[in-house]
Amino acid sequence: MCMQRNIKAVLLFLIIAIGCMKASAQDAKAIVKKSYDLMRGTSSYSEATMAIIRPKYTRTLQFKSWSKGTDYSLVYVMSPAKDKGQVSLKRDNEMWNWMPSIRRMIKIPPSMMNQSWMGSDLTNDDIVKESSIVDDYDHKIIGEESVGGEDCWEIELVPHEDAAVVWGKIVSMISKKNGYTLQNKYYDEDEELVNSESMSKVKKVGDRTIPTFYEVIPADKPGQKTTMSMDVIRFGEKLNDNFFSIQNAKRVR
Repeated sequence: MCMQRNIKAVLLFLIIAIGCMKASAQDAKAIVKKSYDLMRGTSSYSEATMAIIRPKYTRTLQFKSWSKGTDYSLVYVMSPAKDKGQVSLKRDNEMWNWMPSIRRMIKIPPSMMNQSWMGSDLTNDDIVKESSIVDDYDHKIIGEESVGGEDCWEIELVPHEDAAVVWGKIVSMISKKNGYTLQNKYYDEDEELVNSESMSKVKKVGDRTIPTFYEVIPADKPGQKTTMSMDVIRFGEKLNDNFFSIQNAKRVR
């Protein structure tokens, strides 16, 4: 009888433990999804200034972008003059670059999604949000920490085995109170830190409050970083799917 009670107690403990693990995973995913939806919205238009900072020079770009859900994104470079008119387009699982100087539309293969965008510390994937941090990763709360005076969840994101994503692991710090992300650390497949990203300058934007300044610092390149200031953001833009066509990418301004 004693042994039976012990077995029942162990089984009960395991059931509770597994249930808690599943609940934690669901909670972590819900937190990440809320942050993703808050920062991106169902559709949006934005204008940004990017500074590519290197030990011997600083290069500045301005661009505007449109997005709709997770399937469509279009980025148009406004300056400098030599890059003006370049477009990065995402449709479903495909990415294209329009190069006005040679009047060619170039398809970007999946193997190049982790390549630098316009010489910055952001990848092609970062710019067009190709991979879904909600659907392509498993999520787990691994701690709690204060970032910029805000209590945050520390959440580990590990990609599914079959997911076509850039990163081997992401660790995000997400505000408990406000739901936005304040920090990301990106790791390669060997779990070596590649980039650290921080978000700041929290502002009221339409119907939500979000960070509007991003800073990306590579782990192994001293004196190098990329900053991005969101100068204009509008959510809930009415955008037709045809806006994100290859034909429109060639003529958008």
